[in-house]
Amino acid sequence: MDGERRLTAAEIIERFNGTKQPAIETLGGEVIAVEPETGRLTFRFKPTVAMCHTTNIPEGGIVQGGFVAGWLDTAMAHACAARSNFTMRMPTLELKVSYLAPAHPNRVYYADAEIIRWGRSIVFLEARLRDEHQRLIATASSTAMLTPIPK
Repeated sequence: MDGERRLTAAEIIERFNGTKQPAIETLGGEVIAVEPETGRLTFRFKPTVAMCHTTNIPEGGIVQGGFVAGWLDTAMAHACAARSNFTMRMPTLELKVSYLAPAHPNRVYYADAEIIRWGRSIVFLEARLRDEHQRLIATASSTAMLTPIPK
């Protein structure tokens, strides 16, 4: 960070949610908590029927797994951005997702992401997706490349 002021948690959340990227809008997400020093971060996602591959079930549908993977990947990338004080890009090099239960539309899901190891050019991350009852829906681990954003 080279002496730059570290943003507060509130400033980071405002930056994420105030200028959402189109993909975040598509995924139906918003950052609700962050720890800038550690990079721990929580996203809230609200899936719609448009995200479902199956809709003829009592729960209203099953969210396609790519959206679930996107939620987890997004949470981990945002954790990196917060930890770096928005000085790094972090393209995903590898992503592993384990699906434990289906996600359904018109419910709320929380993706908690954390940085496991922050190296000079590589970062290792993990995330967990839970429903509003804290039931574990999916987990993920990721490796990403840290690339400084030119000033």
